[in-house]
Amino acid sequence: MARFEQVYSATSRVEKILSAAAAHHRLLWIHPFLDGNGRVARLMSYATLRDALNSGGIWSISRGLARQHAKYKSHLVECDLVRQGDFDGRGARSERALVRFTEFFLRTCIDQVEFMGELIKPNRLNTRIMAWAKDEVSLGNLSKPTPKMLQALLYRGELPRAEVAEIVGTTDQQARRYVSELKQFGVIQSKSTRAPLQTAFPANLANRWMPALFPEQG
Repeated sequence: MARFEQVYSATSRVEKILSAAAAHHRLLWIHPFLDGNGRVARLMSYATLRDALNSGGIWSISRGLARQHAKYKSHLVECDLVRQGDFDGRGARSERALVRFTEFFLRTCIDQVEFMGELIKPNRLNTRIMAWAKDEVSLGNLSKPTPKMLQALLYRGELPRAEVAEIVGTTDQQARRYVSELKQFGVIQSKSTRAPLQTAFPANLANRWMPALFPEQG
């Protein structure tokens, strides 16, 4: 583990990105824990890429690996192989296998960046969220004015509480009730009872708001 830290901590930004796959496998090969090594390795890779790319956590390599679980495991097994002849690197393990895993790993990263880029395009995300709100109004779970409030939040990013009544065209008391309705669904939040309202993204609505975000369990 000391050697692992020495090799993978003293790298440039580009080297950190390119070596993320190698570090991922090498940690699994060292197998420092009795259980949970896979989870730790994926968390390490997520943290490494988030730091190197300044992604803000908008996408995760773990999702991409979960979608290709069999191929991911196959690559890891290949990387465990000893060197396959004199032209397979100079270390104890197969360099060719590690190169193949690195390519797979980086392509998976690109796939996740592209997926999230499409998923969070403002106009498409707005359409899905508003469709959900209108459905809930039809079902009687939300009051008719609440989509107006949600639309304003999506457009502006945050909404002062004092402006809610004017936006929905009602009294302050009714406006507070509409805020409460959306809070019960977990779709709006605020830092305090006086702070501006902000949009939240509850996990239980992920399938409606951000479809295919979570890989199906096989």
